[in-house]
Amino acid sequence: MSEYYFMLKRIQKLIIDVPDFPKPGITFKDITPLLQDQAELRNIIKSEGRRIKNDGRNYTKIVAIESRGFIFGSLLAYETGLPLVLARKAGKLPRELVGKDYGLEYGKDRVEIHKDDIDNGDNILIVDDVLATGGTAIAVADIVGTLSGNVTGFWFLMDIKGLNGLEALIDSSGVDPSDIEVVL
Repeated sequence: MSEYYFMLKRIQKLIIDVPDFPKPGITFKDITPLLQDQAELRNIIKSEGRRIKNDGRNYTKIVAIESRGFIFGSLLAYETGLPLVLARKAGKLPRELVGKDYGLEYGKDRVEIHKDDIDNGDNILIVDDVLATGGTAIAVADIVGTLSGNVTGFWFLMDIKGLNGLEALIDSSGVDPSDIEVVL
């Protein structure tokens, strides 16, 4: 077994399932123990940063999704040297923007990006912590396309099985399944 495999096993043990949060029937994935373990956090970011730099997709920017995606997006942007773009919830960005409404596993929301943060032809890696239904990532990919950027990859720390987010993302985004990295 590789060191990467053992690192993933250690990281999985750090993530705590919290049942019935934020609503009954939802299981929240608490990543704060991983964030507190600086050695394991550093290991995963360095490993994933290397993979992103060397995967041949020639990313020009990382788009991180609010809020926990900001953590991983920032760390991966730092590790790879790529510019960071924020995809925020409605009403949080001050300049001209493009937004998209989407459904969550427990409601509806809206995500927005500054209009001038994506340039024509940018190759974008979209980053979030958890892939659930795929709604947020699909909405962000739609915004990137509206702004004439190319979604060339997605990165998630983990996938919540049973909510079919991976299938929804593949069906709606047009990316190849190999362009979607789910670490855990």
